[in-house]
Amino acid sequence: MAYDKFNILTSSAVPLPIENVDTDQIIPARFLKATKREGFGDNLFRDWRYNGDDTPKADFVLNDSTYSGKILVGGKNFGSGSSREHAAWAVYDYGFRAVVSSFFADIFKGNCLNIGVLPVQISPEFAETIFNAIEADPKTELEINLPNQTITLLSTGQQESFAINGYKKNNMINGFDDIDYLQNIKEDIVAFADKLPY
Repeated sequence: MAYDKFNILTSSAVPLPIENVDTDQIIPARFLKATKREGFGDNLFRDWRYNGDDTPKADFVLNDSTYSGKILVGGKNFGSGSSREHAAWAVYDYGFRAVVSSFFADIFKGNCLNIGVLPVQISPEFAETIFNAIEADPKTELEINLPNQTITLLSTGQQESFAINGYKKNNMINGFDDIDYLQNIKEDIVAFADKLPY
């Protein structure tokens, strides 16, 4: 399933300075019945967003119109816990195209890269700088440049580089998942197979 191409993203950001956010908090287990990637955004952080009677919790950041954007800035150890890929689906379906944190759980990070959400791992110091900037001005914008592998706080010009697997980087720039990638090189695969002696 192809997804949006990712090149340079400039956006304000939603701050969630909570450490050890696990996948059950991102998308509670009771919402894992569907197998398509659609509709999970409605239940992103469900138990943090809503009361038992389904009324929004006014003090949760996703219910605060002060903050908006396609970038979620999370605390350290984002996406820990079970390996459910639905957590990445919920982040994408809600409308986020990047998650920034000083540390990601490996499986969550991989799941994000597979469906078009860019996990940007930065230093704890730069994360704190970003949180402070957003607190001072919620309209603060970040620029995430995937080709150059940089994230920039536009109000000050402060910048850090981030790492990404080259194959996943190429796929994100082209909007490919693993199947799309194979389809794109189908002619090369056929040509290679034709040269095999068996």
